[in-house]
Amino acid sequence: MSLGRRSSDSPPLFSSDSEAEAPEEAAGRRGGGEEAASGVSAVRARLIVCILCYINLLNYMDRFTVAGVLPDIENYFQIDDGKSGLLQTVFICSYMVLAPVFGYLGDRHNRKYIMCGGIAFWSVVTLASSFTPQQHFWALLLTRGLVGVGEASYSTIAPTIIADLYVKEKRTSMLSVFYFAIPVGSGLGYIVGSQVSAVAQDWHWALRVTPALGLIAVLLLLFVVREPKRGAVEARAELHQTSWLTDLQALSRNRSFVLSTLGFTAVAFVTGSLALWAPTFLFRAAVFSGQKAPCADEAHCASSESLIFGIITVITGVLGVFSGVQVSRYLRKKTPRADPYVCAAGLLLSAPFLYLAIVFAQGSTAATYVFIFLGETFLSMNWAIVADILLYVVVPTRRSTAEALQIVVSHLLGDAGSPYMIGVLSDSLRRSDSFLWRFRSLQLSLLLCSFVAVVGGAFFLATALFVESDRTRAESHVPAADEPIVVPKSGRSTRVPVSSVLI
Repeated sequence: MSLGRRSSDSPPLFSSDSEAEAPEEAAGRRGGGEEAASGVSAVRARLIVCILCYINLLNYMDRFTVAGVLPDIENYFQIDDGKSGLLQTVFICSYMVLAPVFGYLGDRHNRKYIMCGGIAFWSVVTLASSFTPQQHFWALLLTRGLVGVGEASYSTIAPTIIADLYVKEKRTSMLSVFYFAIPVGSGLGYIVGSQVSAVAQDWHWALRVTPALGLIAVLLLLFVVREPKRGAVEARAELHQTSWLTDLQALSRNRSFVLSTLGFTAVAFVTGSLALWAPTFLFRAAVFSGQKAPCADEAHCASSESLIFGIITVITGVLGVFSGVQVSRYLRKKTPRADPYVCAAGLLLSAPFLYLAIVFAQGSTAATYVFIFLGETFLSMNWAIVADILLYVVVPTRRSTAEALQIVVSHLLGDAGSPYMIGVLSDSLRRSDSFLWRFRSLQLSLLLCSFVAVVGGAFFLATALFVESDRTRAESHVPAADEPIVVPKSGRSTRVPVSSVLI
């Protein structure tokens, strides 16, 4: 027998967490194509993608609701920029720390139940954060940190489910739809946060919208989503679960994965900084130029900047993701290195426009919004493409772990620290508490984003040197004879060599 075929008495290749139809039932169906191989019908596969998109949108909507009401929070708790930046940092840190845990679990256990538990917990904690009293800012920090559990349980797993439902161009299309939810959800976070706060005249109500929507997401996961077979649509029957240490060693040697992760770290740094601080920066610019009055009410600041920035984020996100995918598809006909080239171009083109947006804020509001629009459009070109790069340079049984590792690195060096870093830098540059210096210090701090974007573009250009060979290596991967694997047997995991289950 060939190396890729298993003996009849070998243990099952995939864990027993799959809820898919039996192999003979799937084989008996006609016209199912790639979806039939996964054990999930074509109609259900599309429903699953729609549900995952809804939850992805909800996650980002919740994350940026706080940014949409940040001036209100600063005024309510009487905190400086450094403490304000901590709100995003503690969330990202918990998200980052828990991502490897859920990545490990996602490669070995039923993924939809993991997501259900995480999202239910996130919904409860988000609701609890909306009742934080004025004297206990630490409680808001704590609950925002715990919210990271929900996103860690979801973001590491959802793309791998899509990867087990579709391949090639269909996968790219579905991933682009999935990643449309990031900018749209982010923009809705600003819009919902600012508008609910304005209607209720209290920012606390802005945090009470997403928990109810989160419970709906849990019900949809439980009753609609079905676990697909891992790697079945790619006809990768020779793949086995390997130990976590083996997975990490393999990923660390994958140059395309490492370099694209560093490039995406720059994206996370820039988007994390802008996401939290852009509305506040625009509000301070309006106060400095005399277009707006400073905050007068303790629970609500009259500001339209969050609404405008939210609308811009939605539009630029859709344009950026769509244009990035389309340009990549066109260039793939000419070069297999198209994906990293597009990512690099997106970052390098966004840098000068973000720089101009920050510089022009004090003089021309219209010019500032135009430059922000262009900068965010180019920045958003990366989302779906980076995810696609990871999925085709990493073998199916290591994808959740790879997603988790990319999340840890990109957030550890990116948006886990960038909001807090920008806030602390702003505080250190401020010479007085005047409107002039509150605006100027934040302006100088945000200029750092443009330089980080250029560094990220360089990492993606380096990725282009290796992506073709790494993709070929992943597609033709066969486990080594001495590679330790983990085979589920009677509900228990046992580490055995590959040679004991392959002939």
